[in-house]
Amino acid sequence: MPQPEPRTRTVLHVDMDAFYAAVEIREDPSLRGKPVVIGSDPRNGRGRGVVSTANYEARRYGVHSALPISQAWRRCPRAAYIRPRIGFYAEISARIFDIFRSFTDQVETLSLDEAFLDVTASRRLFGDGPEIAARIKRRVAREERLTASVGVAASKYVAKVASDLEKPDGLVVVPAGTEREFLAPLEVSRLWGAGPKVQARLAQLELHTIGAVAQLDPDALEASLGPRLGRRLHDLANGRDARRVNPAAGRKSLGKEVTFPEDVSDRDRVENTLLGLCEGVARGLRRHGIAGRTVLLKLRWDGFETHTRQRTLERPADTTEAIWPVARSLFRDADDPRRQVRLIGVSLSGFDQPAAEQLALLDEEGGAPSAPAGGERPERRLAETMDTLTERFGRDALKRAALLDSQPRGS
Repeated sequence: MPQPEPRTRTVLHVDMDAFYAAVEIREDPSLRGKPVVIGSDPRNGRGRGVVSTANYEARRYGVHSALPISQAWRRCPRAAYIRPRIGFYAEISARIFDIFRSFTDQVETLSLDEAFLDVTASRRLFGDGPEIAARIKRRVAREERLTASVGVAASKYVAKVASDLEKPDGLVVVPAGTEREFLAPLEVSRLWGAGPKVQARLAQLELHTIGAVAQLDPDALEASLGPRLGRRLHDLANGRDARRVNPAAGRKSLGKEVTFPEDVSDRDRVENTLLGLCEGVARGLRRHGIAGRTVLLKLRWDGFETHTRQRTLERPADTTEAIWPVARSLFRDADDPRRQVRLIGVSLSGFDQPAAEQLALLDEEGGAPSAPAGGERPERRLAETMDTLTERFGRDALKRAALLDSQPRGS
């Protein structure tokens, strides 16, 4: 009996348009049409930190993500500079991802504003790839008043390239079998893995477009770039990408950090800031229904020297009471009192269910778990109560006494 033909996959790459900036403009319509930069206050060109996101009006001035704030200000001093509100953006992102998952459970999270969706099995219910993409765009626009750009293709790589071509609010479809034709005129910078050094090497070979790379003998490309990279770039240039959408890939860690406006020698201030960051991370973990086993501290001295320290917990944590003592201990172990602190940060990784939820599952299955050491359940009930109050009355409605006099926190 002849085997059935393999089903052509339909992959969407959805990318929110200048997400952080778009959210701030939605919240403050007076910003519409103006350059908006999400990052710390440049303080007349002497600001610290980097750009998180810039809207398209700001990008016309050469402002882009990861650009130092001081350089952004020199390029566009008249822009509106807004400190990022990562927790707020995460709440909106969660609702947007709920829209994605209403069409398919095959969603691979790349960031708060970007994801791959495999909608192959959803076509019979919701229509073909372009129809699903259009429906997602309409729902995001209607429910969140934001725009997304979507690429539709038979592979992750081609869908990713497609989503970037007609921003903002774009929808680009690459029918299966037309990948080489679609990619051919594009610059080699759009090849995954072709960074500046690889691009320079390709230029030496007089390869300036993806089509030129596709036409080159793969042995010649491998001889120049090495067998692994050469073969991969040749496959991509020909539209070949067999990687599957992986719903388990997602976020590997969740963290917050702050760059101080001026280098800080006051350890009480540093520790209070670290406590606030731990509280923000714990709140984010609970919002996503996850807990982390590994606490990582990030510490940057004056002079940009950066150190990290980490410790693995006995059980997953999602409360400040569990995370803060470990983060403080890591800071004190790493601290050099002779140095000033430029940046402090904390993150959690090694995600799992919260311990309280695991115990609840055991109870439901007829087990008799003993109460966890250290009062984990009361701590988590307190944390959930605090979450309810801050959700209802705002984040500043309830603060720990140690944070009442602390400086404003960044993310």
